[in-house]
Amino acid sequence: MSTLLHIDSSPLYGRSVSRQLTASFVTQWKSSHPDGTVIDRDLNATAISPVTSEWVGAAYTPEEARTPEQKKLLSLSDSLLAELERADEYVFGVPMHNFGVPSVLKLWIDQIARVGRTFSYAGGGAPKGLLVSKKATFIIATGGIYDAQTQMASFNFVEPYLRSVFGFLGVTEATFITAGGTAALNGGRDRDAFLAPHLQAVRTHAQTSQGGH
Repeated sequence: MSTLLHIDSSPLYGRSVSRQLTASFVTQWKSSHPDGTVIDRDLNATAISPVTSEWVGAAYTPEEARTPEQKKLLSLSDSLLAELERADEYVFGVPMHNFGVPSVLKLWIDQIARVGRTFSYAGGGAPKGLLVSKKATFIIATGGIYDAQTQMASFNFVEPYLRSVFGFLGVTEATFITAGGTAALNGGRDRDAFLAPHLQAVRTHAQTSQGGH
């Protein structure tokens, strides 16, 4: 049975393009996986603290040697990691904020990028990603147009960052679907007309996604 982890990071909720597109992905995925399970994680409704020196110390302490205080520090991270490890497939809604990912998504990444859980330096060699046999779909919404060959392409740090981080963690099968130019919606552009091709792209991808190992 397949499991999908659905993560949203936009603070705009009802006005969010990325949330509307991930919702469409989930609906189509459920249709293609009638026996599947969906785990929803709204990062704006999750209180995630920045990483501290105490957190780092706890993460690098062997599990059996951790104090109760250290275990408490890692409790949210453990919960988020359990969701990642349980799911076969991930879908992320990611609005571009100041050319990068939203701060809540960066806080989440800092919680799940953990030695011995999502990556390893075993044997003293090169790092090895531990989230293997997983695949991810990143649905990105950008106010401007940052496609390759455009004047603003070099300002897009969202896709290269996510591709690098998740590749480091072992998720090398990643699909990026971008809805660029959402700022036009603030200028009176018809939302349904704007979203139509992006919704179609998302549904088609979700329909062909088979999930599982």
